[in-house]
Order: sequence, then C-alpha cells, then structure tokens
Amino acid sequence: MFSQARKLISVVTPCYNEEPNLVDCRNAVRTLFTERLPEYDYEHIFCDNCSTDQSPMILREMAKEDARIKVIYNARNFGPFRSNFNGVLSTSGDAVVVSLAADLQDPPEVIYDFVRKWEQGFEVVHGVRANRQENIVMRNVRRVYYRLVSRFANIQIPDDVGEFQLVDRVVVEALREFDDYYPYIRGMIASCGFRSVGVPFTWKRREKGLSKNRLYGLIDQGLNGLISFTNLPMRLCLFLGTTIAVLSVLYALGIVVTTLIFQTAAPPGVTTVMTALFFFSGVMLFFLGVLGEYISAIHFQVRKRPLVTERGRLNFVQKPPIAEQIAAPQSSSAPEHSS
Repeated sequence: MFSQARKLISVVTPCYNEEPNLVDCRNAVRTLFTERLPEYDYEHIFCDNCSTDQSPMILREMAKEDARIKVIYNARNFGPFRSNFNGVLSTSGDAVVVSLAADLQDPPEVIYDFVRKWEQGFEVVHGVRANRQENIVMRNVRRVYYRLVSRFANIQIPDDVGEFQLVDRVVVEALREFDDYYPYIRGMIASCGFRSVGVPFTWKRREKGLSKNRLYGLIDQGLNGLISFTNLPMRLCLFLGTTIAVLSVLYALGIVVTTLIFQTAAPPGVTTVMTALFFFSGVMLFFLGVLGEYISAIHFQVRKRPLVTERGRLNFVQKPPIAEQIAAPQSSSAPEHSS
C-alpha cells in the first residue's frame, strides 16, 4: 500500500511487443525510486497495445509481484499516442512522467532531475534530446521536423522535446479537457501553458529488440504534429499556388513578346503545353492531398470514437473482471505501429 504521508509519482510506459525490455524497465524505475527518490511513492503504469508476444504474461506476473505495477490491456493496437494518453489520464500521482519508453532510450535516471525541478515549482519539466545516438540521417530529419513544427505552430513547442516529460497534477487535469481523436501529447502539454523548464539528456540507442515505429508510422505521426497545431501546410499551398499563377502569367507574357519580336509560330509549343499540363496536374493533386489531411482529421474528430477500448486492467482500484482472465497474448488485426 502507498503511504498517505508521501507524494506519489506516476510513470507511464506504453508498450507493444517489448518482451525483452519490460523487466529491465521495471527494475530501472524501481531502483531509481529506492535509491535516489526514497521520499516518494510511485506507480508504474504499463499500457499494453495488444502485444502479440509474451508481453501480456510478463506484465501480469510483474503486477502480481508488486502492487505499484499497474497494467492497462488495450483491446487492439490503437497506436502509441492514443494508448499513452489514455495511460496519462489513468494516473493518480501528484506528478506524472508522461512517457518512459520501455526500451529505455529515454534514460530513467533523468526522472530524478525532473522531480528536483518540479520541487522548485515548475509544473512542466520536459526532457530535451540534446544528443541522439542514432544514424545521422534520422538525427537530422528529426531535428529539422521539430524546428519546423515549433516555428510555425500557433503555440510555443520546445525544440527537441518528445513525450518524456514530467507534469504536475494540475497539468494532467487540464489535459482532461482536450477532446482529440489523435492526441499530439507534446503539443497539448505546451498549449496548456504553466511554468516549464527543460532538462537536456542523451537519447540512447535501443539495446534490445527492434523499434516498432516503421516509416509509415513515423510519417503518420509527423503529419499529425503538423496539422494539429499549425496551418503551415495550407499556407504553403497558398504560397505555392500564388507563385505558380504569377509565373504562369509571366511565362505567357514572355511567349507574347518573343512571338512579336521573332515572328515565331504558335504550333511548335506542344511540348510546353504537355509539360505545363503534367506540372499543374501534379500541383493540384498535391493540394488535394493537403486538403484531404485536414478533412480526414475533421472527419475522425466529429465521429467521437473512444480514445481506446480496453480489454482489462490490473492493480487499479476498479478492475474489470476480464483482467483476471488474461492468460495468453492476443493477436491484433491490421494494427497501427507503436513504440
């Protein structure tokens, strides 16, 4: 049982097929609070996104051994952001570590620095990925993306910041007011405001297993970040369309001038017409794609589907009976990738 005299820190870990890392993640958090933060109680909430390996069984055994380990089993793979956000809303701590990666790429020892900053009065303490142990291509792509979103968002989103953050309970309660079908958590936290500070750290390379985020998943998450808090894509379309229209007029004037000066005939311009036709067709398809992203976001939002559907919970105050029946991994049909 948790001591009533001590404050409670909640740690949320989303997971999908993280069988090799779950015990290491549990042990790292346990060691941190035992050795460096003994004055605090903690709860460690694992959000299993319908894993197909032995992760559900491992989580069940860990929950049996320690009441501080809580588990949410999703009925299918709802993607990392939805699962993670549902876990955050299920916390009861005075402060919440929004997302600690099961693969420990976000080092748990940094939570100690988060807590000390929180004690100083900051409601939001975000981890800044100052260094990344990954290949140079992905490192630069992420760097450019974060700055693109930050510069053009209608709120101030810190550079190189992910979901590895500690937020005060007042921020969690503010997040409950959001009704977003695809929560972009780092942007939502930034939009809440409150006093914030960054803690730089090195984002480590994965030691065990393979990342579940594939290229399509990364693109999907990136587009979600762009359309959630910025109208940059629509503005780019407006700028590009205006530029093309101006260039087209200038081109037409150039043709008229050259025809008058050199007395050239019009029929030889078939190549120009074909080039222009394919070019403008591509531009129109690009515009339609951007519009489609916003329209699809509106479509999913207005249908008001639940954030996630849960199959069961372990070690929560209210546990659905089905949670006790989880004995083997369940397969998921056409799941989204998660981390």
